[in-house]
Amino acid sequence: MNLQFVDTTFRDGSQSLWAAGMRTGMMEAVAEDIGNAGFLVVEVPVMPINFKKMIRDLKEDPWKLVRMLAEKMPNVTKGTMGEPAIFPFEIINAPVEVVKLFYKRIVETGVLNRVQIMANIFGNVDKLYPWYLPFLRSLNLEVVLALSYTVSPRHTDEYYAEKTRELAAMKPDVIYLKDQGGLLTPDRIKTLMPVILENAGGIPVELHSHCTTGLAEAVYMEAVKLGVRTLHTAIPPLADGSSQPSVFNTVKNAGYLGHQTSLDLERIQRASDKLMQIAKEENLPIGQPLYYDYSQYVYQIPGGVISNLKHQLKELKLENRLDEVLEETVRVREDLGYPVMITPYSQFVVSQAAINVATGERYKVVIDEIIQFAQGIFSEDSGYTWMDQNLRDKILSLPRAKQLSKPSDRDVPLHKIREQFGGPDLSDEEFLLRYIMKGTKEIEEMRKAGPHKTYFSASTPLVQLLDKLSKQQDITHVQIQGFNSSLVLTK
Repeated sequence: MNLQFVDTTFRDGSQSLWAAGMRTGMMEAVAEDIGNAGFLVVEVPVMPINFKKMIRDLKEDPWKLVRMLAEKMPNVTKGTMGEPAIFPFEIINAPVEVVKLFYKRIVETGVLNRVQIMANIFGNVDKLYPWYLPFLRSLNLEVVLALSYTVSPRHTDEYYAEKTRELAAMKPDVIYLKDQGGLLTPDRIKTLMPVILENAGGIPVELHSHCTTGLAEAVYMEAVKLGVRTLHTAIPPLADGSSQPSVFNTVKNAGYLGHQTSLDLERIQRASDKLMQIAKEENLPIGQPLYYDYSQYVYQIPGGVISNLKHQLKELKLENRLDEVLEETVRVREDLGYPVMITPYSQFVVSQAAINVATGERYKVVIDEIIQFAQGIFSEDSGYTWMDQNLRDKILSLPRAKQLSKPSDRDVPLHKIREQFGGPDLSDEEFLLRYIMKGTKEIEEMRKAGPHKTYFSASTPLVQLLDKLSKQQDITHVQIQGFNSSLVLTK
């Protein structure tokens, strides 16, 4: 039987291994091959959080990326992670009209056909899906609901059975198990996946994992044996490491189990070769298989969050206390009722743990997000009903808790928000950029940086050769000979 694949190279692969640093030119160099390689879906980095990264760090125009991907990959379904918010951190107060405008404009470009939505993190099912899912369907988008996997006393088979039934009742196009921490084991998938398949009511089920613990490939093969027919993989050098399993290795292993694929592996290899050359040229990490690491099950902290924590501790001259913070993270997560360690909860938990260690007293200072957590703003999915009751009472008695208890207005008229960022004459695209960046300063800096760098264009080899020759002191001139003419370049 044929297996199908969701390619994560551009979005989750880049996010996991290159800190979401894949540039427009890098994607442009391989988009056509990847788009025509036979993938069921290709993930694309086109949400506001990706826009922010491109503008602030890469100094590139995200709307140009959006249009390039739509043009280069017209025939494949293009998907991304979406939320009923502009950023995950704004999930409780993002203006609905701004969210709708963003999706409308993105869909109009042709770059988005499918939205993958976390379903057991923010209470989306009760609070947000009633307006969000019908809106997505009105744009003819495929709706894919993701069940986030974690390890805790409350995340049992019964929990996942109930959640799967809830999601199936909403009739999504796909349900998928999202193992963002790479915590699934071959034994665990044998008990969990049958529960999800049984309760999905015939809705297709996909599997998404990370190679963080070195077990994802084995987990995928067990899932295939159980009946899963769609797997999320990446293309080297953006596979393995903390990313998804390599599509090449997954196809090979599935073949030994008697499963075929319609993927064009030659095209994918061509894209992989180009990406490998880009990685070496730009000194970017190349994903490698990881050894089994049991600490992942203890701390459950995403790699990107740990990297940021180390940086912050170094700035505070507390880098020697990293182990203390990691241990405190385990305790804080338990105190809070075992939230899934995914954005934004992983950041909340780690930040509070670091403050507890730095101040020398647990919860002497409490960040606003933990206060909101205790108030139940993030819903029962967050785990707040499992919180240590004494801690919850203490947090809710803080003066700041009263200030934060005022309900936010998600229904602000769009024209009022536009007034803050340039008025009614501003184009939708420019308004959205300014809203995402909260002003114009970084947008102006991005535009001053000029056009994005290209890779593997027709002129690239010649340009690279001339650049290298110009830097050699013993070469005074270069002659380029054609059929009927020649060109001499002199220093």
